[in-house]
Amino acid sequence: MPTAFGDTFIPNLVRLSLDQENPLLPYHSHPQGTELQNLPYITEPPEDHISPGDPPHRDRHQPTGPKPDLLKLDLDHSSTEPDYSAASPASSPTSSQMGRRSEKPRRQEPDWPSSASTRDQNGHASGSMDSHLELRRKHPSLDSPTAASQTDQLMSREGFSLDEKPPPTPISSTTDTSFFDLPRQDRRNFLLLVLLYFLQGIPMGLATGSVPFLLKSHLSYGQIGVFSLATYPYSLKLLWSPIVDAVWSPKLGRRKSWIIPMQTCSGIGMIYLGGRIKEMMVTAGASDGSGVWAFTGWWFFLVFLCATQDIAVDGWALTLLSLPNISYASTAQTVGLTAGHFLSSTVFLAFNAPEFANRWFRSTPSKFGVMTLSGYLTFAGWAYLAVTAGLAMLKREEKTKEKDSVMAVYRSMFGILKLKNVQSIIIVHLIAKIGFQANDGVTNLKLLDKGFSQEDLALTVLIDFPFEIGLGYYAGRWSTAYPAMHVWCWAFIGRLIAAVIAQGVVMIFPKEGVQTWYLLTVIASHIFSTFTNTVMFVAISAFHAKISDPLIGGTYMTLLATVSNLGGTFPRFFILKLVDHFTLATCHPPLEPPKDLSTLKGDLITTPFPCVLEAQKTRCLAGAGTCDISRDGYYITNVLCVIIGVVTFWGYIRPAALKLQALPLRAWRLVDPDSQ
Repeated sequence: MPTAFGDTFIPNLVRLSLDQENPLLPYHSHPQGTELQNLPYITEPPEDHISPGDPPHRDRHQPTGPKPDLLKLDLDHSSTEPDYSAASPASSPTSSQMGRRSEKPRRQEPDWPSSASTRDQNGHASGSMDSHLELRRKHPSLDSPTAASQTDQLMSREGFSLDEKPPPTPISSTTDTSFFDLPRQDRRNFLLLVLLYFLQGIPMGLATGSVPFLLKSHLSYGQIGVFSLATYPYSLKLLWSPIVDAVWSPKLGRRKSWIIPMQTCSGIGMIYLGGRIKEMMVTAGASDGSGVWAFTGWWFFLVFLCATQDIAVDGWALTLLSLPNISYASTAQTVGLTAGHFLSSTVFLAFNAPEFANRWFRSTPSKFGVMTLSGYLTFAGWAYLAVTAGLAMLKREEKTKEKDSVMAVYRSMFGILKLKNVQSIIIVHLIAKIGFQANDGVTNLKLLDKGFSQEDLALTVLIDFPFEIGLGYYAGRWSTAYPAMHVWCWAFIGRLIAAVIAQGVVMIFPKEGVQTWYLLTVIASHIFSTFTNTVMFVAISAFHAKISDPLIGGTYMTLLATVSNLGGTFPRFFILKLVDHFTLATCHPPLEPPKDLSTLKGDLITTPFPCVLEAQKTRCLAGAGTCDISRDGYYITNVLCVIIGVVTFWGYIRPAALKLQALPLRAWRLVDPDSQ
């Protein structure tokens, strides 16, 4: 029957005399459940309100008598007809607002167990409760007759209890909570997530930032595109994420079973690379760049370890933070990854640059920086091992008995992929980042080609870092105070504008070299581009956290994050190839050959030849030639990317994103086929 709160109670209503101060509907500890406030008590109406011949009934009034009764959920579907048995055999709960019910044959009143029999000795609800009140829930999969296994999984968790009043669950996403307003436990877990994501950012910052810059002197854009394949495990982790969700040790915990070994292997791997990285980079640039494939394989393995750790951390984030503050998981991810990436790219490149070290740390100039890639990898590897040891000994993970088979998790994953809404967001993710691929992957490399020094680039990102961290925090709050996909769309437009501005900054590079005004222009452009990128990332991560089904949280979050990463990685290989394809550059021999050929670093150039590839350009300059670029493929590629971004955004991405934002949470849940 409809209640004042709009819910529908389907089967048996029973009254059990329990010593409760506040009568509440029993609360199912599902994260998407909604707390129902105190319901009015069901009491007997005055006898003078019952007309002769009317069937006895109950009405809702404020409590006037003894202590109230507790309504309970009935999960027994064997009865096809509601039984309105109560304290009096002749009473039935027909609401006065709904009119009268016709008389029906009544079943014999069962012997309901006492309140004491429904609880075990420790006060927790036992599995022997037979009589409950079923209500139409927001989670369709829990309404099915086959939902018993899911219910058993939830009730088997260590922290599950029906004895305490459940915490309030937010119904809207407009709560704006600062970090210091979070509960103490949430603050601690937030900082733990930041640390774990920070560890991920260290090798990722090297793979996506520092190493490509260091390889630029040996490889062309297309060959650097080959090295970009090393980041693909983040886009392919969906393939093994069900294994991470389903296979684990009860002694270590569901998430620590993967986080600890993956971080240990990552630390050992970085220590190993630290001892051999210099020779490996020389080999990568040998034979016209053919050695880059073996070099890419080592980094592919290291990123694979980080991606596997990321699967476990994403799943853990859904349970470490309380539901009202779940959006802070994306903030922790942004802050942690950004800080790790900053350390491995900006800080490392600055200390690796001889110009920076000679200017700020040395009185006697040297051709080497104060930090080498070998030393940094070794230091990071030992730091990985130290943090992992502390996590293993100091952090206790909540124990749970729920454990699905690998195939069951794969079936859940394929079930998610069959959802029309998930298919729509996958399409959005795969095409959304094409518009800014040239800006993200080529602009900084093009600045280095123009003559922008590594020191100036490090200074640019160094100034940008505080803005990125601070704005990332506020982006998380904006994604909580406003609909996440609205924030994402606003940032999308800003990111397209940033790509246009970045191309203009490259085009006005001064012929006389970098001056103060130009350096400030590059810094402002970089801050704006990074800001829009950060807002997009935080907003979409917050949206993923809100729509993911916590019953399969690790798989759900990983699927969404994987397709989002794939949308940013798979186009980059082709974008870098297009830059080389559209570029026209010719090496011209010197007008007057040098008199002393021994001063040349290579053979004297006597005939023109293309110098698009880095090896060709190096040969040209070593032989006293001049490499003239008659058509820069970067400009053409960036314009094409922006045009594609504008067309796809207004034609499909924006309408689809706003439509997905308006869907209720139940639209993102799996429905058991047996319940159809």
